[in-house]
Amino acid sequence: MSDFFDSEFVQEAIHEINELQEEIYTEVFSFEKLDREEKIEHIDKLDLLLEKQRNLYTRMALSDDPRAQEMRESVRKSAVLMGFPQDVDCGVLFANMQKTLTKVRAQIS
Repeated sequence: MSDFFDSEFVQEAIHEINELQEEIYTEVFSFEKLDREEKIEHIDKLDLLLEKQRNLYTRMALSDDPRAQEMRESVRKSAVLMGFPQDVDCGVLFANMQKTLTKVRAQIS
C-alpha cells in the first residue's frame, strides 16, 4: 500500500489549497470594501478552493491509506465542531457550500 500523501498529485493539490486559502484569508476582512469585480474574483477563488477541497476529500474517502482516512475523519469532526450534525455527510456539506457561493455571487452580480 502506497502512502496517500506521497503522491505527487496529492502533494500538489494540498499546496494549491494552502495557497488559495492564504490568498482568500488576506482578502476576507476587506471584502465589503472590494468593488464588484474584486468581489466576484474573491467568490471565484472560494469556488475554486471548494472544488479542490472536495476533490481531495473524495480521494481521501476512496483511499485505504490510514492517514488519509484519519484526515477525512478530521474534516468531518471539524464540520461537527462548526455546528453540523454528528452524522454529517461531507458530500452534502460541500454541495451546500456550493449553493451558498452561487447565491452570494448572484447577489453581487
